[in-house]
Amino acid sequence: MKAKKLLLLSLLFIAETLSAQNYQVPVSEQDEPMMQGKFQPTWESLANYKIPEWFRNVKFGIWAHWGPQCVEGSGDWMARSLYMENSPEYRHHIANYGHPSEFGFKDIIPLWKAEKWDPDKLVAFYKKIGAQYFFALGNHHDNMDLWDSKYQPWNSVNMGPKKDILKGWERAARKHGLYFGVSLHADHAWSWYETSQRHDTQGPKKGIPYDGKLTKADGKGKWWEGYDPQDLYAQNHPLSQDSWDNGTIHRQWAWGNGVCLPTQEYCTNFYNRTLDVINRYNPDLLYFDVTVAPFYPISDAGLKIAAHFYNHNMSMQKGKLNAVMFGKILDANQRKALVWDVERGAPNKIIDEPWQSCSCLGGWHYNTSIYNNNQYKSAADVVKLLVDIVSKNGNLLLSVPLRADGTFDEKEEKILNEFGNWMNINKEAIYQTRPWKIFGEGPIADKDVQLNAQGFNEWAYSKADAKEIRFTQTDKNLYATVLGWPEDGKILIRSLAEGNGLYPTKIGRVELLGYGKVSFTRTDKGLVVDIPAKSLKNIAPVLKIRK
Repeated sequence: MKAKKLLLLSLLFIAETLSAQNYQVPVSEQDEPMMQGKFQPTWESLANYKIPEWFRNVKFGIWAHWGPQCVEGSGDWMARSLYMENSPEYRHHIANYGHPSEFGFKDIIPLWKAEKWDPDKLVAFYKKIGAQYFFALGNHHDNMDLWDSKYQPWNSVNMGPKKDILKGWERAARKHGLYFGVSLHADHAWSWYETSQRHDTQGPKKGIPYDGKLTKADGKGKWWEGYDPQDLYAQNHPLSQDSWDNGTIHRQWAWGNGVCLPTQEYCTNFYNRTLDVINRYNPDLLYFDVTVAPFYPISDAGLKIAAHFYNHNMSMQKGKLNAVMFGKILDANQRKALVWDVERGAPNKIIDEPWQSCSCLGGWHYNTSIYNNNQYKSAADVVKLLVDIVSKNGNLLLSVPLRADGTFDEKEEKILNEFGNWMNINKEAIYQTRPWKIFGEGPIADKDVQLNAQGFNEWAYSKADAKEIRFTQTDKNLYATVLGWPEDGKILIRSLAEGNGLYPTKIGRVELLGYGKVSFTRTDKGLVVDIPAKSLKNIAPVLKIRK
């Protein structure tokens, strides 16, 4: 028995040595061995991945991008920005909580109570308005784990809500028949939290360090006694190049351009935490806010996570692979191994393989200024994005910001109900559809709308009106969705003109979903359809076109 154990350890050491040869920071599998199976942590092996059919069909998911950063209501990345002298988040934090040299983000965590959080009720509502998959935040760049984490003492069971948040979300998603996803962002805490190593450069606190370098020994007599702030902040390392420039982190996101190289211990810790989530909650989907994969290309962590995830999923599904793992800014080869995620945007063409756009009703974390200034997307905005994305073979993952107590506000509820009403009428043009021969027509469709880094071009599509039409299809029907209600009640579809090779057969019937059969004429200019001039549900009319 002892000889067999020594042999296994030797084989593990050899495998780690071989896989580590091309990486600066290889991870250790000592605590969480990568599951062996069909997939190995190489692009060549992972290229055998096939996107599961269910993901092609579901089209729409909702994301609870929710954690302790919602406490202050000052928006996304507040745990970084509160350490940026004179930023709005810094000023808000000082005015309401204290100076970051005395009261930092670690001290916000106990204030997150999640006292009104009802995952069953929320997921049931999300399903009602059309979601077919659900994403929970497992950890954010703030580095706090929202489950009973084996490898991060700063977690939601030990402090804050003192609840296993992932368990609650996972049970609710399974109960209501939604595919379950987890997003994990903590790999970037290393550089993201570097602002906590700073100090004020002026005023009465000038030169006094913020709390980013505190250690376990500093906690004696404090609420966090026994916990090491470095497990949260991870700042026992030199600053990255140009770290005091607040914009530098974006240029260093892909672990280059002068970012301080993370340690093996740090990379392995994230790897361990991610495998803990996979093994414990069996997610169907995994999302990382990264370029390509976690710590790629400096570490093998990301590819090992992908291989483990796929092999684990196959073991749970009796040999069938149903897992989906996302990456950003993927090249053609990497898209064979991972599903491409586009943040707040979309390509302006049909993509051969299914992909996803992630966006948000407001800000990623709850922001009271967005609420106060009525800056949420409207239901019409969400419909435009969804229809445009689906016409190009994509899915939309929509984040709905929750307040710290675990509820969304009444403005969000109104928007979501309006969107749900539209989905209930028009869902057959969304679910289980495929792109048509072209994705659409109109001024925006004809433009060369470029992606910016991860995406960030959705503003171009939110301006769509009744001149924009998007197409989807099933085996029997073609659907044409007009991204605004025409004032005169007339729709002209140029792509369906008499003699157009895109639709050479006769059109026998046109229906307006939610209304019924409508009159039409087909000319050499296009298909002219008459619909009620008064908007039904005040969003986008969908035409069902049949031979």
